Amino acid sequence: MFHPDKPRNIMGYAVAVDLGATNTRVAIVGEGGRIEKKREAPTLAKETDPSRLTGFLSGFIAGITGETTTEPITGIGLSVAGPVDIRKGVLVNPPNMAFRDVPLTLPLSRIFHCPVRMVNDCHAGVLGEMYHGQGRGRSDVVYLTISTGIGGGVISGGRLLLGRQGNAAEIGHFHVDSTYDLPCGCGSTGHWEGYASGRYLPWFFGEWCRFHAKPHWGPDTALEIFASARQGDEDVLRFIKELARINARGISDVIVAYDPEMIILDGAVIRSNADLLLPAIIESVDRYLPLPDIVMSELAGDAPLLGAAVIAGGYETGYGDFGLSAGDEEKKMGDY
Repeated sequence: MFHPDKPRNIMGYAVAVDLGATNTRVAIVGEGGRIEKKREAPTLAKETDPSRLTGFLSGFIAGITGETTTEPITGIGLSVAGPVDIRKGVLVNPPNMAFRDVPLTLPLSRIFHCPVRMVNDCHAGVLGEMYHGQGRGRSDVVYLTISTGIGGGVISGGRLLLGRQGNAAEIGHFHVDSTYDLPCGCGSTGHWEGYASGRYLPWFFGEWCRFHAKPHWGPDTALEIFASARQGDEDVLRFIKELARINARGISDVIVAYDPEMIILDGAVIRSNADLLLPAIIESVDRYLPLPDIVMSELAGDAPLLGAAVIAGGYETGYGDFGLSAGDEEKKMGDY
């Protein structure tokens, strides 16, 4: 059974940051995962200058902490849409943002004079669920988000799987299809994210229409596609069934890869459309291994924020404590 580390008993508060491809959120998190303040703003996803991103984050953090309390910040936790290098505290090469190789932990620790720790957003999400959500009391859980992109976080045998640099369980890049052979933002084809994520779902719909000789009169956004399905459009409903099959293919791969007892679904696309997608997904998932519990997150999209707060509190991993001093972090930054 998963036994969460007890947060350190330090006077002050944790700052949680969830840096996504579309939006960035910052929150003050108190005892027991209580979100006391939360702010959201569009991410500078099309910018390329690393200093613009660190300036955006530091200003955002300063804004919410300045209106909160005079107590010190005990730590800052970053939930970041990867890939990342958590050993160096660097955002490496995110397919849904234009930034490349952005140091985050060192600049922010210098500005705020506190430990800054980072994991990718889905690793933060699974920690949020294990401490405060559906995963409590479980030892083998996969957190799966279908949003602008698709990603996963895994607790296996009570331990967070991180991988060499902190990018384990990049499940959005599982190969799920050869029929349409659609391109993914990473440059390869047939990847789950290139079909079912919010960014690529409309493109998949257009290609599905062409493949089946259906008139592509629209809709042109994921929101419009699901709205048309709810209005009873038969062609769109057939596409939704195909979309569910693609999602089931990805979830089937997750099951055989990690053998979880529970899969927790999150992200704007699936949260808003679980009624259309989830029953069809469960029906189509392979039964080679026993079917785990497949449930929706009950944290209203806040799992990555809550997990970032767990990281800010000094969650221990196989790499040890991320809470390095600025000097120690600088030694580990290498050539960045």
